[in-house]
Amino acid sequence: MTRRKSIHIGEFKHANPIPNACRIGNLLMSGVILGRDPKTGAMPERIEDQCANMFGHMKAIVEAGGGTTDDIIKMTVWLQDRKQRAPVNTEWLKMFPDEHSRPARHALQMDMENGALVQCDFTAVIG
Repeated sequence: MTRRKSIHIGEFKHANPIPNACRIGNLLMSGVILGRDPKTGAMPERIEDQCANMFGHMKAIVEAGGGTTDDIIKMTVWLQDRKQRAPVNTEWLKMFPDEHSRPARHALQMDMENGALVQCDFTAVIG
């Protein structure tokens, strides 16, 4: 039995031969998560749609790894335009409504390709 376990979810796959996340023990770390449509693989034009998809992928990944969104301890978000944090905050508040139980989060600006306006990764500690 291997110590490291690759986590894959449905049709949301990376272009390279890497899993959506990896788990060792109770620690789960994701790869980059884009806002592609989970059914078509297309990148929506609107950042609001990309954010909704991205958070949906994050939830699916942590659940596929045996946890819940309550296990997420840190999230890093990269934005094409860091001033466009409002759509991220909208989905953030839906997923983490309790201000006393939210993960740490860091937002950075980065040039992205192929229509991506936002992407993230996260770390979870699964109890």
